[in-house]
Amino acid sequence: MSFLSLFQKKRDTAKTAKERLQIVIAHERVKREGPDFLPDLQRDIIKVISKYVDIDPDQVQINLEKENDCAVLELNVTLPDDA
Repeated sequence: MSFLSLFQKKRDTAKTAKERLQIVIAHERVKREGPDFLPDLQRDIIKVISKYVDIDPDQVQINLEKENDCAVLELNVTLPDDA
């Protein structure tokens, strides 16, 4: 192992950390720019589904994607195996 290879690892680690930080920041921006009704909508959907199936509220994800003049509401619910 050469002396320069020690610095290469640090650059790779820094690059990986930078990429991860960019992903986190992008995710936070989407959450911040989302409409105010999404948390309430998610709670209501969890209540309705819970009437029929025992679910983990953390396994319900709602995303709103906007492109031009079209909005798509995506709902992902992980149901238990015995549902």
